[in-house]
Amino acid sequence: MTSIAKTSINSGYLFACTAALIWAGFIIVSRHGGVSGLTAYDVIAIRYLTCSAIVLPILLIWRPFNLFQRRLVVSSLVGGLAYAVFAFIGFSGAPASHAAVLLPGLMPAFIYLFSVLLKQDRINRQKTLGISVITIGITLLVIDLLMNGAKISMFHISLSLSAICWSIYSVLIRRWSISPWEATVSLAVWTLIFYLPVYIAFLPSNLTEVEWSIIATQSFYQGFVATIIQMLCYVKAVQLIGASSMGSIMGFVPLVAGFAAIPIFDEKLTAGLALALVLVSSGVWLSNKSPKKR
Repeated sequence: MTSIAKTSINSGYLFACTAALIWAGFIIVSRHGGVSGLTAYDVIAIRYLTCSAIVLPILLIWRPFNLFQRRLVVSSLVGGLAYAVFAFIGFSGAPASHAAVLLPGLMPAFIYLFSVLLKQDRINRQKTLGISVITIGITLLVIDLLMNGAKISMFHISLSLSAICWSIYSVLIRRWSISPWEATVSLAVWTLIFYLPVYIAFLPSNLTEVEWSIIATQSFYQGFVATIIQMLCYVKAVQLIGASSMGSIMGFVPLVAGFAAIPIFDEKLTAGLALALVLVSSGVWLSNKSPKKR
């Protein structure tokens, strides 16, 4: 292996780890928004206002494309508007450690399911094994909740629905050959166009009742880091080390986010939750691991 190739691979893994850490941080920051006094609807508005303000000038001046394509509108309503509403309602009530099991676990599971159903992918033994491990992990979380006298709340269901929305979106952008740049811009702009009038007219808001530092944190992370920076790191990592390696590294997200949430939000760590986090991470890693060449 040449030094240039080795440098490219090392850079690829650096980009991959950065993307994974940002995704883990997204779970923590989103839950922080949920307990900060902001409503879920405030966080959605902050996220897409910030992102749109950043990408629109670039779209108009540097990298223009036709934003009014039907495929971009439809995919954005699924992966932007529907996903955001379900996700941030979920974050407003479900523990971040539970979100770390559900979101990174259900997303690859449903992406694989929908891809097979739409014949974009064939049934793959290793992916099926990984998804099976994920399913066991999520089932353990449910059992753990029930055994400890808790129940599956609307917030858990909302997080699960957000994972389904993102999975459909992921399949659509592949099926319709939507580029990362088109996906980033259209998702932010079309979500904002459809969401903002409803938010201003009808939805509850606490923007004037929280500190500006909280709003600034959500704006910076949600609208810039978790959308634009993560997308760039993710795409660059896929280019340098491949989608499978990138997907395997994303397997560390549940472990990092889940165990970080325990001390940050003073959440209860049970044996069932810990095992669920380990199993979901292992399942994500397994489902994306490249098979050994014979």
